[in-house]
Amino acid sequence: MKRSRIADAGLLLVALMWGCTFLIVQHAVRVLPPLAFNGIRFIGAALLLLLIIGAFYRSELRKLSWPMVGHAVILGGLLFLGYGFQTVGLLYTTTSNTGFITGLSVVLVPLFSLLLLKTPITRYTLGSIVLAAIGLYLLAFAESGYTMNRGDLLVFLCAIAFALHVAYTGVFAPKYPALPLTVLQMAVVGILSLLGSAFTEQAGSLEQVVPLLLKPEVLWALCISIGPTSAFAFWIQTSCQKYTSPARVAVIFAMEPVFAAITGVLFGGEILGMAAIVGCGCILAGMLLSELKSPNLEVQ
Repeated sequence: MKRSRIADAGLLLVALMWGCTFLIVQHAVRVLPPLAFNGIRFIGAALLLLLIIGAFYRSELRKLSWPMVGHAVILGGLLFLGYGFQTVGLLYTTTSNTGFITGLSVVLVPLFSLLLLKTPITRYTLGSIVLAAIGLYLLAFAESGYTMNRGDLLVFLCAIAFALHVAYTGVFAPKYPALPLTVLQMAVVGILSLLGSAFTEQAGSLEQVVPLLLKPEVLWALCISIGPTSAFAFWIQTSCQKYTSPARVAVIFAMEPVFAAITGVLFGGEILGMAAIVGCGCILAGMLLSELKSPNLEVQ
């Protein structure tokens, strides 16, 4: 099997993990403030990957360099901005708007990768982007329709940050070993999140926070988030982006709300209407179309 196919399968697994754990994290941040949760989540992910390096990949530590640190700060900073704008935006807009606007990174990534990597936008890529965007709209607004809120601009800034993260990962991932690059960016997100929490959230004293951390919904969410959906997910993404284009990554990641919707139906008692089902089908069709190559049919 070609490395690009393996990479796409790995990225689809990441989208599956993120989509299926959305409800778990959503319940946890109702107890623990979001930035505090993310701080613990990403610091924990960095420590977990550091333990893996110490146990199995000690030679990777010798590959650390100042350029890698600088580029990891860029990637981690973009991730932090993405999560930060999304969290604040949720205070002023709906979850449907947030899901749709965040998903618009599928449109932004090819534009950024064209500027950063000079990657041409083929007709197949353009078609997959259009299908994914239509699917996201149907999935988010199948019943209610789009209504603009004042938090939508913040969420759009979140989409830009996530799109830039995917695009810049396509720039930096081929230059460095994936594991130390992932450790560094996880640490950056964790530190910035804790600093942001200290200045903007009322998490309480250590004596007040510890009981919150021990609540089952928070403890379970942290176990899932630190390992599968942070440490391993971003390790997989960083590794896989050596072998596939940022545009295809964006289309594959558009499957995350599809997996989230399926999880909501199976475990959250939610019901999908026909339009939402069609939306899921459009996103899936876009992902499959992105697997087709058309090197001679570029959109100028």
